[in-house]
Amino acid sequence: MTNSTSPMQNGTKAAAPHKSRVLFPKGRHFTMGFPFFWLLLFFALPFAIVLKISFSTAAIAIPPYEAIAQYADEVLEIAINLENYIRILDDDLYYLAYLSSLKIAFFSTLGCLLLGYPMAYAIARAPARMQTLLLLLIMLPSWTSFLIRVYAWMGLLSNTGIINSSLIWLGVITDPIQILNTNVAVYIGIVYTYLPFMVLPLYANLVKLDGSLLEAASDLGSRNFNTFWNVTLPLSKGGIIAGSMLVFIPVVGEFVIPELLGGPETLMIGKVLWQEFFNNRDWPVASALAIVMLLLLIIPITLFHHYQSKDMEADR
Repeated sequence: MTNSTSPMQNGTKAAAPHKSRVLFPKGRHFTMGFPFFWLLLFFALPFAIVLKISFSTAAIAIPPYEAIAQYADEVLEIAINLENYIRILDDDLYYLAYLSSLKIAFFSTLGCLLLGYPMAYAIARAPARMQTLLLLLIMLPSWTSFLIRVYAWMGLLSNTGIINSSLIWLGVITDPIQILNTNVAVYIGIVYTYLPFMVLPLYANLVKLDGSLLEAASDLGSRNFNTFWNVTLPLSKGGIIAGSMLVFIPVVGEFVIPELLGGPETLMIGKVLWQEFFNNRDWPVASALAIVMLLLLIIPITLFHHYQSKDMEADR
């Protein structure tokens, strides 16, 4: 009798830890689940709300759109309105706004790369005691309010600002140059604002570069430019892609800089979204514009995630 009951007792003891593992997940599962919960709460849920609004119809109400689902007399009616997306395809304004946003984001990213790469390279090659100070100088302007920095550029770029006044005082020009309220001012503001987002990933990549590779190339007779072009630049591809995506993706939807520094000819999708939301109070069209913009950004976001994952695997 003792032998017949012992397996059952053993089975009961073996099943108890299994139940505890099911009811109480391990720490790593909780750690991995918390970011997913965060994304669900602050990305997936708002995205679902915006997507729902994009299929609704504008109305004079609070909020200014009609519900897509109605339940009355035990009948559930769901009305999906595709007119908002058709309007985006038919109206040239939205098409041009998307193209202009992509163009401005591309050239702004290129400008940040041309300025940021030499800065990141110089910081990575500086003595270790100086690197922290140089990085602090790069990040220090970001600690100031974003709006204050943009307003400061308004003062610098105006017809009576420091730039025009200095050029007139030096005799380079006789009349002020119109910089403010042009696309040039928008490019200047964007490159200045997003330059740290380019420098920091590049620095993180360049500082890990193996110096023995450069010494080997020099011993083989390679000149400095050839060494940079054939060794340094290919090895820093991950930093270039990461920095470019960190600049390009937010610049596409930028609103504040085009609104304050740009003029009437500055057309970006962020300004159009603002006008549709707050001036026209057409939330369904504005939501459709936001959904299409997000779909356009899926490719660079996917590329950024791919190379970031690849870089993390290489560091292991």
